[in-house]
Parts: sequence; structure tokens; C-alpha cells
Amino acid sequence: MSTSTPSRPTAYDFDQELLNLYDRYAHGLLDRRTFLDRAGKFAVGGLTAVAILEALSPKYAFAAQVPAGDPRVQTEYLKYPSPDGHGEMRGLFAKPAGATGKLPGVIVVHENRGLNPYIEDVVKRLAVAGFVAFGPDALWPLGGYPGTDDQGREMQSKLERAKINEDFVAATRFLQSHAACNGTVGVTGFCFGGGMSNYLAARLPDVVKAAVPYYGGQVAAEEARKIKGALLLHFAELDERVNAGWPAYEIALKAAGVSYEAHFYPKTNHGFHNDTTPRYDAAAAELSWQRTIAFFKAKLG
Repeated sequence: MSTSTPSRPTAYDFDQELLNLYDRYAHGLLDRRTFLDRAGKFAVGGLTAVAILEALSPKYAFAAQVPAGDPRVQTEYLKYPSPDGHGEMRGLFAKPAGATGKLPGVIVVHENRGLNPYIEDVVKRLAVAGFVAFGPDALWPLGGYPGTDDQGREMQSKLERAKINEDFVAATRFLQSHAACNGTVGVTGFCFGGGMSNYLAARLPDVVKAAVPYYGGQVAAEEARKIKGALLLHFAELDERVNAGWPAYEIALKAAGVSYEAHFYPKTNHGFHNDTTPRYDAAAAELSWQRTIAFFKAKLG
């Protein structure tokens, strides 16, 4: 994982109330105007609310841990059918360069804004680690990730959630049957993708052998009972919005006998794994990723 540099702002450079405000904005709970109005109280010393928003927003130049043309991986965009969803879909497929045998597969689910450069890089990181990985783009029916998160978030909000669910179900089955995959599949995701990871574990209990949700919303108790695969759950200690659902989810997992482990990373915010924003926490991102790779190797082989 990459590390922060002195020139890059970190979460410690911002008031926690402002970070919570940005979290609500990033998840569509506040519109831009409302965010800027409320962020105005933090605009001091010549700093503007617009500048604050810019500082908190992703800088995707920092995401290339596996740069384009990296000789360790082979990548291509693949289309796949989603008859119960939006019809034809597309995602980024990556595998270790030179791999000839079949390997375990991992679905990577993006945040609520499409297959942006950070998520594409995570797909490639998994290939470097020895898996075949596939990152579907929920925005493909509207032309794909548009280049900015604000546009991507707006586009994803226009799509029918039930059909999005089916698109990721179809993607999981597509990867399982891919010629490079040995049929053993895991899933990981971030934010919206974390919730989707929980959903896919419950929806496809005979397919998903391991799921790693990062700060993801939980499924209802009746759905949790369907999970057969193992779960590794990563939470940010300061993420009150997502964490509020964990106690009930843990009760449901225990009642269902689901194999799980959960980690709360001290003093971190929602999005701590995303190395393109100030909410990134290098130590937590590195530790959680080490745990994720070890978990997938143990559960998927």
C-alpha cells in the first residue's frame, strides 16, 4: 500500500464534524449547496468552502499502486450478460501475468460512483496477489464511469437498485465460470461495495466462499441466516453511520453460525482504505489489506 506524504492533507487536518459532513455529502445525503453552506463555518484564514470540498475530494493520481502497463498483471475490459439486470454490462478483468492454470476469483465492488481509478487499481492489486479479479461497473448502462465522482454518484442514483443487484449477481456468476477462474469466488467492496459484499454473500451462498466488506451496510437478519461463506469485516472506528448497524448484524451472524471476524481500526474514518482522499489512513489500509489477502488465500485456496 502507498503511504501519505507531508504534502498531502490527512484526516487530522480537518475537524471531525467537517469529515462527517463530507461523508454525508459523498453518500448523497446532502447536496452540494447544503454541504458548502454548512462547511462555511470551517472556512477561515482565507480558505473557502469550495476549496475545502476540493481538498476532501479524491485525487486519483495517487491511486496507481499498480500503474498502467505494469508487467505483473494482464488486464482487459470484458462484457458480460445480465438478463435480470441492465442487459449487457462491463467490468475490468485482471490476472497475474503469465498465469496458465486456473486461479481463485475475487469480485471487487466499487463505491456509489462507478468503477473509478481507485477501484480499478484494487482489481489490479488482487491480481498482483495471485487472484483473478473482476471489477464490474454499475454505470455501464449509462456509458460507464464518467471521470468525476460527483457525476458518477448522480448517475448511480438514477439506476434501479434491484437491477444493480442483479448486475453484480451476474458478474459473480460470470467470474465463477470464466476460463481463468477455478470456480472458487470471493468478493470485496468499499462503502456501497461493502454493502454489496454482504448482499452477495447472502444472495449467492453456494458461490461466495469468502466476503470482505469494507465499511459496508449490513443485510437483514433473515438474509444473514443464508450466508455459508466466511466474512472478514473492516470498520472505521469513527464511522458512526455504518457502525450503527453492526451490533444487530453480529447477533444475526452468531445465531446463524456464520464464520466471521470483524476489525475496528482506531481513529479512522469511513473510506480509510481509499488512498486518494484525506480520509485515507496508511497504517489501517496496509493492515486491513494484509488481512484481506491472507483471508482470501486461506478461504479460497
